[in-house]
Amino acid sequence: MSESLNKLLADLHADRVANWAPQALKVNIDQRQHLVDTADPAQWIKTGDVLDTFELLKVEGGTLTREQLTANGPAVLVFFRFAGCPACNIALPYYQRRLFPTLKAWGVPLVAISPQVPEKLIEIKLRHSLELQVASDRDNQLGRRLGILYSFDEASRQAALSRGGGGIGEVTGTGTWELPQPTLLVLDRDGRVAFVEVSPDWLVRTEADGVLRVVEQLLADSAPAVAV
Repeated sequence: MSESLNKLLADLHADRVANWAPQALKVNIDQRQHLVDTADPAQWIKTGDVLDTFELLKVEGGTLTREQLTANGPAVLVFFRFAGCPACNIALPYYQRRLFPTLKAWGVPLVAISPQVPEKLIEIKLRHSLELQVASDRDNQLGRRLGILYSFDEASRQAALSRGGGGIGEVTGTGTWELPQPTLLVLDRDGRVAFVEVSPDWLVRTEADGVLRVVEQLLADSAPAVAV
């Protein structure tokens, strides 16, 4: 049986149920449920849409553009919240294990994207020795175009502020309460969306196997015909 990302995330939630203070647990659950209840898929980018050019900031320096990523075929984009997000620290190593080796062998880029500024975001790449690319979506520009952003509800804001500091905007370096909902996107070589899944509940995320099937089919469809 292949490794399940959502089982790993369910284990994280179970540990919180067992160990967190009831009020802290309630704030977390209520925020995630609110995002599920108010999700509006009509606002999200859809399969078949063409994503115009964009620019991301690589955590090591330099930039990535849509044209660079899709120059030789498909590309896979994973949107996550920020370097210190516990669920993201489960999801990105999972994608490193379950997506990166096969995609690399196929010549397909895999990029994990957060609005957190590069000098803070690099922490998650170093922490897990990630070989997949990690890049910053400056000011949530791309996330906004995709329609996948959310803002902390009031209870979550107050809980964050009670821990000291300026809240998530200070953590990310963006100065705002906005984060992307976890999203996995596959683009074809023309920048068209071949697959997209948005997860309003950040403890529910896209498994690897279906993504590999989509990419494999894109590569098969673009392979030159063999004369017989």
